[in-house]
Amino acid sequence: MEKLVYSFPATKVVEQRAHVGVVGSGDLEILIEPTNNLETVVEIRTGITGFGETWRKVIERFVSQNDVSAHITINDFGATPGVVSIRLAQALEVSKNA
Repeated sequence: MEKLVYSFPATKVVEQRAHVGVVGSGDLEILIEPTNNLETVVEIRTGITGFGETWRKVIERFVSQNDVSAHITINDFGATPGVVSIRLAQALEVSKNA
């Protein structure tokens, strides 16, 4: 199991918690929680090692497009970068409509 942690400055506050996805083959679970810090912290737990740079690029793209201040936890079970991007967008949408 590999644990990756990334942080980025952010300005928009997430006000609601969100939980999407499941930890299952080819999928992942994402939890978004509000934070008082003006930064996005992303913690990733994955059983697939050696893809830190790929994870960083996917997370950087999400943060640059959304600029949300939140604590994001990702529990991965082999999801592709496309699935990660879709789940992140879904979690952000759920947090806005919760």
